[in-house]
Amino acid sequence: MTESTLIDLLDPIVAEHGLEIDELKIVRAGKHSVLRISLDGDGSEGHGPDLDQIADATRAISHALDEAEAPSNSPYTLEVSSRGVSAPLTRPAHWRRNATRLVEVTPLEGEKYTGRITSADEDGAELEIDGQPRHVDFGQVRRAVVQIEMNRKSRED
Repeated sequence: MTESTLIDLLDPIVAEHGLEIDELKIVRAGKHSVLRISLDGDGSEGHGPDLDQIADATRAISHALDEAEAPSNSPYTLEVSSRGVSAPLTRPAHWRRNATRLVEVTPLEGEKYTGRITSADEDGAELEIDGQPRHVDFGQVRRAVVQIEMNRKSRED
């Protein structure tokens, strides 16, 4: 099966779990393949899927692949995960799901800057940089990556 055929097969199954396929890759290694699927979604808090959602979706994906004899008749390993905090923000939903997080933005023109996402819509995001608001137009972003904060206080604090 091709990647697009697999996406067509798995999209509805993943959607039943409130998730979406963020990325799907087939990595071939001789007679063996690795099927890597990265899932994303709003989750119960609106900030991404939780482990239970990923586990439930993984079981459903595995069952569907067994039934379809996919990705081929050769042996394969299935790897399912969330997209991860270090994955670049490439869609508006990624920005929205990472509201309140610190993000490093590399614009198409100018210097990199870091700010906290306060909100996002389909066209851009609002950041807070050193206490000042700044609008980010997604069309002007080369790359944006969430910055991991080890000692960050929780939202309730």
